[in-house]
Amino acid sequence: MPITIEMPKLSDTMTEGTLLRWVKKVGDTVAVGDVLAEVETDKATMEMEAFDEGTLSEVYVGDGQTVQVGQKLALLLGDGEAKPAESKSGSPVSKQSDVQKKPDTEKKASQTKQPEPVPASQPLKPAEAESGVRVKASPLARKVAAELGVQLQTLPGSGPGGRIVRDDVLSAHENRSQTVPQAPKPAAPATPAAIPPLAVSQEDIKIQLGGMRRTIAARLLEAKTTIPHFYLQADVDAEPLVQLRQQLNTANEAAGLPKFTVNDFILKATAVTAAHVPKANASFAGDTIVQYGSVQLACAVAIDDGLVTPVIRDAQAKSLSQISAEIKDLAAKARSKKLKPEQYQGGTLTVSNLGSYGVDQFFAIINPPQSLILSVGAILKKPVVNAAGAIVPGQRIVFGLSCDHRVVDGAIGAQFLAELKRLLETPALMLV
Repeated sequence: MPITIEMPKLSDTMTEGTLLRWVKKVGDTVAVGDVLAEVETDKATMEMEAFDEGTLSEVYVGDGQTVQVGQKLALLLGDGEAKPAESKSGSPVSKQSDVQKKPDTEKKASQTKQPEPVPASQPLKPAEAESGVRVKASPLARKVAAELGVQLQTLPGSGPGGRIVRDDVLSAHENRSQTVPQAPKPAAPATPAAIPPLAVSQEDIKIQLGGMRRTIAARLLEAKTTIPHFYLQADVDAEPLVQLRQQLNTANEAAGLPKFTVNDFILKATAVTAAHVPKANASFAGDTIVQYGSVQLACAVAIDDGLVTPVIRDAQAKSLSQISAEIKDLAAKARSKKLKPEQYQGGTLTVSNLGSYGVDQFFAIINPPQSLILSVGAILKKPVVNAAGAIVPGQRIVFGLSCDHRVVDGAIGAQFLAELKRLLETPALMLV
């Protein structure tokens, strides 16, 4: 019996997806577990696998098109099966006959036909349409290239699999602008007051929101307008943490092991703190508060399209080395858009660290349904007053805590920050 392949729901918040590229072509044999296509969701770019075997007979959605969850994508036929006489889904984008070479007379006849409209998310350049060669480029890159007049065929791609992304187009446009000969400047008039002000003209670029950015916008607006945020802040002595990190990294380097980052220690301390203050590891659920039995620690990772929060599972039970290795692996997958749903869903609290960007301190917006997000600033060298009352050089780091007041009262939030401060200022405690 023919099997219809539909757009799957690949994340808990996904309502639509962009089919970036068909991996299987019409006429290809498909086995269970084969990758059919690459799909961009609101969280990541994922591989869509086959759950049945057969031959890919028809494709209803072309590369780059955005469709709703549940919409028909393709038709899969088993051995000896014939495709239906009439498809209720409409004409397919491509058929087996389309990939076969046509006679010259047929090509000429087809050139007189009116071209089919191209979706707005995937405008083709004239040269691309004439050559029939498909350029691997993201929908945003195609849109920006069309607005700036950049030919995609001439660009190398820096994205996954050599795919052209927006930054490639902008870089090419900038380089082209710099190589255009500039007209000699006219001699300045004798009277400076007569010189008119220079008008700087730059073209505005309208960037179409992708699925991920639309989801971020909707969820953060919901979070900021429906969650009663309140904020706490703590100044932590970072000297002990910096010293312990140096000692461990010296030993790791000698043993050929990976080095620890400051963020590794912060993640470990946050996981232990959440286990020690379980009332903070909770969420609001209408007429109940859900207090979680384990810490599913999410860590914000910046990517080109926005922000994702991969999750370290049962973080309270993992060592510093395990957390360090896991977050490095998850961050790499996030930046290459290879995260699976189970790797970024179900976090119970989040850490957002902007210290590497030189940000002193900030307060992040809570990621619902969580009730806490910890904001981490940079380690700053500054004069401090020691126990003897003397002013000495020191290193300080500021933590901001955004809390959902429906779940976390001021006292609970204060306990959380106090315990975090205790662990970071005596970091050996989190290792035992």
